[in-house]
Amino acid sequence: MEDKRILYVSSEVVPYLAENEVSLMSYDVPKMINDQGGQIRIFMPRYGNINERRHQLHEVIRLSGMNLVVNDLDMPLIIKVASIPKERIQVYFIDNDEYFKRKATFTDEDGVLYPDNDERAIFFAKGVVETVKKLNWVPDIIHVHGWMASMLPVYMKHFYKNEALFSETKIITSVYGQSFDGTLDAEMINKVKFDNIPHEAVKELEAPNYDNLIMSAINHSDGIIVASSSISTSLTNFIESSQKPFLPFTAKENFASAYTEFYKSLL
Repeated sequence: MEDKRILYVSSEVVPYLAENEVSLMSYDVPKMINDQGGQIRIFMPRYGNINERRHQLHEVIRLSGMNLVVNDLDMPLIIKVASIPKERIQVYFIDNDEYFKRKATFTDEDGVLYPDNDERAIFFAKGVVETVKKLNWVPDIIHVHGWMASMLPVYMKHFYKNEALFSETKIITSVYGQSFDGTLDAEMINKVKFDNIPHEAVKELEAPNYDNLIMSAINHSDGIIVASSSISTSLTNFIESSQKPFLPFTAKENFASAYTEFYKSLL
């Protein structure tokens, strides 16, 4: 994968958040490609429970200052950056005081999903693409991890479909067993349609639960990786019937060669 450019877009990444299936793979896969000589960038949200001082985050003024429209509201985009120690891997953080200042990731202290998680996902997707455009950095592959990043494939295939920068870019979505109970805001589909994304393209979002968010991402991806040994039967069936190239679950000790070959097959 030498000199290939791969953009990793993730809900969670270690060492900035606690270890779980998503955050660990969102570190291990980029590190593996970095070690192979690939060029990588990682994007994640700047949640309020990330310790900025300890991890040495700093704002990138030349990338910040843009407003993104979410459901007809102007939301300021702030970009921060840090480096993973010893790895020479740069991580970009998508920030906004309204969406990401609170001291937790997805739920309040009672475990209740934040009511604006749908808007946070839309803002995150747009923020990533707008920042990559400003960097003028053309990824060969965009690899998506975690449900907070699930709107990125949708926006790439519709809202940003005429961006020449991404005309050759392939999108891969990793599907995890990690999910959430209940649904996001019932108005989510209308907020997405506000950006001129057709209803038929996102009809799964009529009921924006975990499986339906991931199904929507799958529909707009060029390849799928099953990243958990246990994903729901409905997602398994959906992937198998999607007619998309997919990589079945691979144990951690073997993932490097499997992921590399899958990347190459899409390119």
